[in-house]
Amino acid sequence: MSDFRLKVFRAAARHLSLTKAADVMCISQPAVTRHIKEIESEYGLRVFERANGKLTLTPAGRTLLEHAEKILEQYDALDYDMSRLKGSCGGHLRLGASTTISQYMLPGLLSGFVTRYPDVHLLLVSGNTADIEQALIRHDIDLGLVEGLSHQSSLRYTPWLQDELVAVVRADSRYAATESLTVDDLPHIPLVLREPGSGTLAVWQSALAQHRLSPGSLQVIAQLGSSEAIKQFISNYDAMAILSIRAVRRELWEGRLKLIELKDLPLKRLFHIVQRQGQENSLSEDFLRYLHSCEHAL
Repeated sequence: MSDFRLKVFRAAARHLSLTKAADVMCISQPAVTRHIKEIESEYGLRVFERANGKLTLTPAGRTLLEHAEKILEQYDALDYDMSRLKGSCGGHLRLGASTTISQYMLPGLLSGFVTRYPDVHLLLVSGNTADIEQALIRHDIDLGLVEGLSHQSSLRYTPWLQDELVAVVRADSRYAATESLTVDDLPHIPLVLREPGSGTLAVWQSALAQHRLSPGSLQVIAQLGSSEAIKQFISNYDAMAILSIRAVRRELWEGRLKLIELKDLPLKRLFHIVQRQGQENSLSEDFLRYLHSCEHAL
């Protein structure tokens, strides 16, 4: 069976959609259908069930997907090793990163990486911590960089860098004259937080739990899916936001935001590198070595 046919099947199995598989593989939907039928003909087994317009994997399809993931990863490893024998470093590297990391830390690092490894095709997927974990489990990406506290048993987490969450308000906020707040003050302050599944929200909720303060006791005005959205929100609405210090450095330096100390509420956290258990990917390891060599600049 050709590796392209396997890639077509994998795309259809991941998305459970022939239309999406066609988009991913840049071929027509009839071509996807033809490749699937050829696979089913070769093995004499159906790999998909089609009912009520929905596509589901059969037991044979689940078995094929499990093996296809391993085979295609080996193809990538082969391409990489062969390119190194020619004195170059090529291949495809699919990264996933939590939004704070992808927006405020990775762009400069990635430009340096592709300058050093010009034959590497790089793909970066951004989402919250839960999104990145699920993308790894589905084999949609090779490596993740996340900011949350959750730990999936099928994934391996390696501490990377320290970060800190801070409370900020706009410079002309009615709260800007306040230098610090206590935990007891929090229920009286309108808050804008990240969305469920976000590592930032998980750290915030964990800190509250240490003081036996439930999220329901707070005035949460909105929960938004990115730090940039939250900063735009509080520029137009007088509320306090909880964000990574890395997301607000420029606004603090320019005087557009004001930092409010939260007494007795430590909000330090670790960013983590996440990989699948037992995963071996030489290109990912090269990227990690590059990443560690740049830590002084972060």
